[in-house]
Amino acid sequence: MTRIWKAYFQASLILRVTIALVLGVVVGLVGGETVATWLAPLGDLLLRLLTFLIVPIVLFTLMVGVNQSREGSAGRIGGKVFGYYLVSSALAIMVGLTVATLFSPGSGMTLDESASFSVPENPGVVDTLLNIVPDNIVGAFAELNMLGIIFTALVFGIALLKMRQSERQHALGERLFEVIEALNAVTLKVMSGVLHYVPIGVFAIVAETVSQQGLETLLSLGDMVVVLYIALGLHLLIYCGIMRLFGVKLRNFFREARTPMATAFATQSSSGTLPLTINAAHRLGISKSIYGFSLPLGATLNMDGAAIRIAISAVFAANVIGAPLDFISMVQIVLIGTLVSVGTAGVPGAGIIMIATVFAQVGLPIETVALLTAIDALVGMGCTALNVTGDLVGTSVIARSEGEQLSEEPVEETSAMAKG
Repeated sequence: MTRIWKAYFQASLILRVTIALVLGVVVGLVGGETVATWLAPLGDLLLRLLTFLIVPIVLFTLMVGVNQSREGSAGRIGGKVFGYYLVSSALAIMVGLTVATLFSPGSGMTLDESASFSVPENPGVVDTLLNIVPDNIVGAFAELNMLGIIFTALVFGIALLKMRQSERQHALGERLFEVIEALNAVTLKVMSGVLHYVPIGVFAIVAETVSQQGLETLLSLGDMVVVLYIALGLHLLIYCGIMRLFGVKLRNFFREARTPMATAFATQSSSGTLPLTINAAHRLGISKSIYGFSLPLGATLNMDGAAIRIAISAVFAANVIGAPLDFISMVQIVLIGTLVSVGTAGVPGAGIIMIATVFAQVGLPIETVALLTAIDALVGMGCTALNVTGDLVGTSVIARSEGEQLSEEPVEETSAMAKG
């Protein structure tokens, strides 16, 4: 037994996660829901551990990053991050529409008139933007209001920077900064321990998901699932082209990105995967001043996979009712879908809200959403993996645009912290 555990800890993380994914599928198909129920607590534990790390890792990483950034660079980097995410989301919707138009998922299906679905209320863009400023800091942390946490970290990080630059408060600011740096280092040390549990949790989550979905669901709406994954693959190729354009070496990028990608695929949680995504950025040698802002924001706002899902779902719904989308409707979907992806940021069931909101705007029946919920987990896995990949791609591209050289070899924790 000791030899087995030793081999487990010595194996690379991505190898362990890959084996866990395969075993999870096999156990889910063979063991059924009974076995999945036994394993469910192991998956819940992983999600709890990752969620447990989100607040400290975002708060301390961003505060340290702000204090290590070059003077005047914060606003420029912020503009690049927002610009990239906006363009990337719009491009994702266009990719989804193009692929769905070529393959026409849903053709020949009919709408079940008795189908119904209760759509959660869409808070809208204005309310979402207002919620960036929390009325209660403790509440923002307790509710995992990611935008509120980012705002808090930025405000206190900038205030700390001003203290360090002040003659009167310089010494006090430096002592406080050392404490924040130490807390950041402790958080990374805790995360390194959690990483060893990731494969076990992934195995349990995949087994549970596969047992609940089964082959029948996949076969009944298989064309929709296949078309969506084709679109996700095409958008991944576009990412590769963008990275090559900016001089990001694909081999190095995917060496570090594959673990958060696989974990996001299993957990279907961009925010939950955030500790692993930040760890990947560490190991790529990207500065905290960039990834400390872009990755938490991306986990909340940048949803390329969800954007593709919106586009394909719209074409699917139009084909089900026998009214293919015209060019004007497609343009509307691109514009509305891009804005809605911001307006539903951080809301439970955000994917369904986004789809329903777009459907209402372009005149598609909300009842078709009930059909799509049957494959929600199957499509959600791929979409979340692309969401996380897009965040890391954007962060890498922005780092290169700032003149940073990404590391050829994995950067260890101590080196990454020294780099800032």
